[in-house]
Parts: sequence; structure tokens; C-alpha cells
Amino acid sequence: MKIEFLEAAEIELDEAFKRYEAQQRNLGVQFLTEFDAAIRRISAYPKSYALLEKEVRRCLIKRFPYGVLYGIDAIVKKSVVCCIAITLVPKLDLGN
Repeated sequence: MKIEFLEAAEIELDEAFKRYEAQQRNLGVQFLTEFDAAIRRISAYPKSYALLEKEVRRCLIKRFPYGVLYGIDAIVKKSVVCCIAITLVPKLDLGN
């Protein structure tokens, strides 16, 4: 399955990497490694993660308070991804 990242996801990922690297050397790299593992799990098992809304699913990133929100477009066989801090999920309007 093809994975497409929203620009907002790329920005959030970059900011999280910088925050973790500022806290501890290589912590940002560890975060990216766990993020990559989550993307691989989504790609392998796209329908196995928590359904938050009708077409939005969430895969948690191990060891970090982040989740990958994504939708599946079955027609073109791709997932659209947004990475977000878990504390922000209740504030999202997933209907848009």
C-alpha cells in the first residue's frame, strides 16, 4: 500500500524530532525509528488499528506519546497519514 504524508504530518514529525533531540542525543532518532515501525505496521495491516471516526484510524507510536492518524483510500490503494501528539487528539475535528 502506498503511503502519502500530509504536509502537516511532515511538520509535526520534524518538530517532534527536534524536541526529542534537544532533550537527549539520539532520542529523536529513536522517535523516528518507532514512527517508521508504525508506518510499516499500517502498511502491512491497514484495517487493524483503532477506528476513531468513520474513516479515520489511529496507530500508536511505541514509547512516545504520539499516534499516526490515517485514512485508507481503497480505490487507489493508499493511506493518507497525519502524525499528531496524543494529547491533541480530543481537540481534533475529524469530520473535516
